[in-house]
Amino acid sequence: MAPLAELRPIATRAWGVLALFLIPVGGGIPAGVLLARDQGFAWPVTTALYFLSDVILASVLEPTILFLLALSARSKRFSRLNLAAKQAMEKTAARYAKNPRPLALVMISFGVDPMTGRMATAIAGHGFLTGWLLAILGDMIYFAMLMVSTLWLDGILGDGTATTLIIMAAMFGIPWIYRKIRGERT
Repeated sequence: MAPLAELRPIATRAWGVLALFLIPVGGGIPAGVLLARDQGFAWPVTTALYFLSDVILASVLEPTILFLLALSARSKRFSRLNLAAKQAMEKTAARYAKNPRPLALVMISFGVDPMTGRMATAIAGHGFLTGWLLAILGDMIYFAMLMVSTLWLDGILGDGTATTLIIMAAMFGIPWIYRKIRGERT
């Protein structure tokens, strides 16, 4: 077993990658993947760090949602906010299926984000564990796709900044183009 002094540099490097993965929007995934690679982490370690970021997200978001729901029971303002959020989630879920099955719920998380995925699973009647497992599964599939794309593109370009910017543009641009082609409002 490695002495504690030898584990500190590994933990520090892992924390840097995890911190990037905790960024909810933007270049956290491509930047984290490239940093992990540069820090010498193999893809399973990188994937485990991303999974850990999803678990942290679940442990922060779920109590926040429960607090806001409790607040909405006592406040008209929060009650209206809760109703609006529920209607938005139902509308999002309806794009995938009227009564979304687990695969559709996974795809909501894949196509939007794990927070939206979790809210959709809650509306579909899934509890904490099952709901988050479905949401995290969709997000992990999304992560795997971005990780492979980032490493592939960086192998071609050899420039981490350009790779991150191109991947970010694709992350936001491809769904927007897809919605435009389908004639949906953005």
